[in-house]
Amino acid sequence: MGDVGMDTLSFLNLSHNNLTRIDQLPWKNLEVLDLRFNLLHGPIPIPPPLLTILLLSNNKLTGEIPDMICNMSTIGILDLSSNSLSGKIPTCMGNFSNLLVLDLQKNKLYGTIPGKFAKGSPLKTLNINENELEGPIPRSLVNCTMLQVLDIGNNKVNDTFPYWLESLPELQVLVLHSNQFYGFVWGCSKTKYCFPKLKAFDLSNNKFGGPLPAKYFENLNAMKDVGEAKRKLQYMGESYCQDSITVTMKGLQFELVKIITTFTTIDFSNNNFHGEIPEVIGELHSLLHLNLSLNKLTGCIPPSLGNLNALESLDLSSNKLVGKIPRQLANLNFLGVLDLSQNQLTGPIPRAPHFDTFGNTSYMGNVGLCGFPLSKECKSDVILQPPSKLEDDAESSIGFGWKVVLIGYGCGMVFGLIMGYLVFSTGKPHWIVSIVEGEHRRKGRRSNKKRGGRRG
Repeated sequence: MGDVGMDTLSFLNLSHNNLTRIDQLPWKNLEVLDLRFNLLHGPIPIPPPLLTILLLSNNKLTGEIPDMICNMSTIGILDLSSNSLSGKIPTCMGNFSNLLVLDLQKNKLYGTIPGKFAKGSPLKTLNINENELEGPIPRSLVNCTMLQVLDIGNNKVNDTFPYWLESLPELQVLVLHSNQFYGFVWGCSKTKYCFPKLKAFDLSNNKFGGPLPAKYFENLNAMKDVGEAKRKLQYMGESYCQDSITVTMKGLQFELVKIITTFTTIDFSNNNFHGEIPEVIGELHSLLHLNLSLNKLTGCIPPSLGNLNALESLDLSSNKLVGKIPRQLANLNFLGVLDLSQNQLTGPIPRAPHFDTFGNTSYMGNVGLCGFPLSKECKSDVILQPPSKLEDDAESSIGFGWKVVLIGYGCGMVFGLIMGYLVFSTGKPHWIVSIVEGEHRRKGRRSNKKRGGRRG
């Protein structure tokens, strides 16, 4: 094959085969090389110098990333994911002037994340998930103002929350799960708009503490845009390499090989967050998955969560939540998974056709709950029903509701107190006595006539 297009071949795709070895790549002007999903083993093959796209994912490559890869000045997409590469990440990888995608996930890389990312870097995706990297996140990442996806999950990174990432205007995916992050997540330190385009916010399985960052939730504008779901189906990433992340949804772990642009999730599970769940989360109308389980959250479940009309998965299990289950949750018609177990919730479980599909496991560990589907019956016959929009509209249309009843009751009570005061302070008012005694005489005459008639 080396004799085919020696000086003219620019595109070569041998992906999804059973190739085990490539000795050399003789094509000097090759720009795109796709060798994904083969059985290639050994070190990374030496790439031609003018490559703009190199795809070597899902092979069995071993060894370190060679320093000569730093000579690839034109490289735009570099995908070495899902191999067995080891060693440290070359420092030069942060200085590529044309690099858009750097995907090194699912290898055995160790050491620290390269600390030098050049100003004006066009980098859009940095995925180093599932390696053995440690140390802090380099602050030079703020130079990557075009960054859309940052996935550092499943490593050994030890750092506080990188609040300075909030200034990245294009960031859509932030995954920090399963590391050794610690400290508070305050939210919105100095910038006016914090994470305005963020759609996937995953801090799970760390050691974060303090209250939930309500300020961040207020600024997640991309999760408030309900109109985006009606747009044309699109995936994040470049044409040759769509972005992928691993997330926990509906209690199971999934790898999203392609991230749809309308995908939204917040996962703060398995940390040390405490305090109440912010009401403002109810404004994230396009949110699909919310997981706040395995924390130390207290207070009641905010009824505003019933406004999350697109929600498919809600997990608030293993906290210290109290009070009743808001009946507004029964209106979430797209909810496929609900887990409120291991809390201190009380009262009847809301009833609705869709809500009744959840089993006992959704509520187990709450000794104060009663009603279907639990075997414990409620003492009161009152069962929480979801609020009816028709009832609300009818009440407003005729202008008669509970407020009017209370007003009438109050006025009647005031009138009765006034009349009682007059009676006891002035004696028997003559007009009341005359009315009462006159009525009594008339009744007496009628009864006498009836008795006389019977005798006759």
